Amino acid sequence: MNILVLGSGGREHTFAWKIAQSELCNSLFVAPGNSGTASIATNLNISVTDFEGIKKTVITNNIEIVVVGPEDPLVQGIHDYFLQDEHLKGVSVIGPQKAAAELEGSKEFAKEFMKRHHIPTAAYQSFTKANIEEGYQFLETLEPPYVLKADGLAAGKGVLIIKDIEEAKVELKDMLVDAKFGKASTKVVIEEFLDGIELSCFVLTDGKDYKILPTAKDYKRIGEGDTGLNTGGMGAVSPVPFASKEFLDKIENQIVKPTVEGLQKDNLPYVGFIFIGLIKVGDDPKVIEYNVRMGDPETEVVLPRLKNDLVEIFNAMSNGTLSEIELDIEERAATTIMLVSGGYPEAYEKDKEIFGLDDVKESIVFHAGAKSRDGKVVTSGGRVMAVTSYGTDYEEAIKKSYQSIDLLCFDKMYYRKDIGFDL
Repeated sequence: MNILVLGSGGREHTFAWKIAQSELCNSLFVAPGNSGTASIATNLNISVTDFEGIKKTVITNNIEIVVVGPEDPLVQGIHDYFLQDEHLKGVSVIGPQKAAAELEGSKEFAKEFMKRHHIPTAAYQSFTKANIEEGYQFLETLEPPYVLKADGLAAGKGVLIIKDIEEAKVELKDMLVDAKFGKASTKVVIEEFLDGIELSCFVLTDGKDYKILPTAKDYKRIGEGDTGLNTGGMGAVSPVPFASKEFLDKIENQIVKPTVEGLQKDNLPYVGFIFIGLIKVGDDPKVIEYNVRMGDPETEVVLPRLKNDLVEIFNAMSNGTLSEIELDIEERAATTIMLVSGGYPEAYEKDKEIFGLDDVKESIVFHAGAKSRDGKVVTSGGRVMAVTSYGTDYEEAIKKSYQSIDLLCFDKMYYRKDIGFDL
């Protein structure tokens, strides 16, 4: 089979790495890809939202499966685009149709879905510029800290957690009136703050059946001790040590089952991954958010623990035979630590040469914001590389990742030295 992966980050390098191991894969393409995917696939200089360009590539290269990495093309309706085109409708697309992708495209849509299907989540209300005064009043009814979420896609940066009520009101105005997050914050969801420890659950579904992948926990803040600005993720651990069998059963029965059943009841066609961002409050799980694709950097610890042939799973998802697949999960833990450009998530410099890649033998280095230039690998983004290792437990795996990081360097390289500190 010829397969196309859309995206350019660590998540997409991990997909490509896993797909390339399958005997079912003949030719592998990644658009636009990065320096890591270039070594195992053919990179194509096409944007993930250039549907016409993607169509030409699919037809020219006889692509049979398209794996959609990031959320943008899903929210913009790439799956629907394929279904509506005579030349493309036979191609399998791994990712939900546009109506279902609103679970990530709109925070309000997701909250209403959870309410309708009795899925545990934080109390909330949503506001626009027109009823901002009511927003101020709703804030007064909550206990601090206050959670403000831009309704639309804001590249993982549209969530604010604020301790002071006056500051929360100023930020609400910045979002609604001054368009702090552009179009994404024309509507803002305000919700109660849930106090607990976070984790992520990943579900595969063909629309009627589902399989649950290993859990993971990622670290979003730039600074050690979970301080500073939010990032796209600074590291991840799988499995999550505090997720007991009893707790995992609660996640399945109270959240995963009603989510998949809710998609069917609401007639939201879904073939792909569901990422469920969870928080453990006391002994109970509650949903923070849905994403309609795999998380990053969680993909870099979840997929390495999946022993199955990923292409076989994709075929089963497309054919509606997912129930026949038994997942085979690696018992060892996996951890990943992100190397980022100095200054990230604010201003940072690019084009810094990366040294030591050939010296890493005990870990897998997934490229993210990195590209090939004149035979060298240089930085091209904020999050540059994810260094993933296996271990008998997460502590051993983390130790291995840090030992491998000692062999790597680029100018102003930064990483957190405390991944897993809270476990």
